[in-house]
Amino acid sequence: MTTDTNYTYEDVAGMIDHSLLNPTLSVAELDKGIELAKLYQVASVCIMPFHLKRCAEMLRGSGVAPSTTVGFPHGGHTTATKVSESKQALFEGCLELDMVVNISQVLSGHLNYVQDEIKQIVDLAHDAGTKVKVIFENCYLNRDQKLALCEICTTAGADWVKTSTGYGTGGFTFEDIDLMLKHVGKGVQVKAAGGVRDLDTLLKLRTLGVTRCGASRTAVMLDECRTRLEMPAVAS
Repeated sequence: MTTDTNYTYEDVAGMIDHSLLNPTLSVAELDKGIELAKLYQVASVCIMPFHLKRCAEMLRGSGVAPSTTVGFPHGGHTTATKVSESKQALFEGCLELDMVVNISQVLSGHLNYVQDEIKQIVDLAHDAGTKVKVIFENCYLNRDQKLALCEICTTAGADWVKTSTGYGTGGFTFEDIDLMLKHVGKGVQVKAAGGVRDLDTLLKLRTLGVTRCGASRTAVMLDECRTRLEMPAVAS
C-alpha cells in the first residue's frame, strides 16, 4: 500500500476516464455507468459512439466530460472514416476524442500516412475546441515505433498519448509510461490504459506524471481513496 497522502480526492478522481467500452454493456448499464461517473466526479466518461449523444445530454452541467473513441479498437478504419467519426462525435457533444492509430501502417513503416491521419483528427478537434488522445496500442509495437509516434503526436499537437485500448494483447507497462513521458514534447500529456485496477497503481502513475487513466473499476478505486482520506462514502 502506498504511503503517499499528498493528494486530494479531486486530484485522483480528476485522473479517471471512466471506461464504458465493453461491447456487451446494455443501454441500461451504459446509463448506470454515466450516473456513476457523475456521482464520483471523474474527468470524463469514454463511451461507445452510438450512445455518445445520450451521454453528453446526461453529463451536461456536471463537470464530467463526454468522450468517445475513433477507429476503435484496431485502428484500421480509413482516414476518411475516422474523420467522419470525429465530425459526428463533435456534433453530438464530444469534448475528448480517443483515436487509435493505424497499427498496420505503423508496423509497415508508413509513418507519413500515420502522421497525416493524426494531424487531420487533431486539427479537426482543436478547431472545434476539443481535445484528442492518440492511442498507440504499445503491446504490438517496438521501441522505435513508440518513439516515432511520440514525435508524430508532438508535431501534430495531440493533447495526450495513450498506451492502450484495453482490448489488445496487453495493457500499459511502467516501462512504456517512462518512455512516453520522456519522449513527448511540451504540452503533450500521457494517459495509461489497460490494467489500471487499483488505487495504488493509480497513485504511482500520478507520481510519475501521468495525468489520465482509463478505468472501469472507478468506484472501487475512488471508494478506497475516500476511505484513506477519511472522507464519507459517496452517497448513491
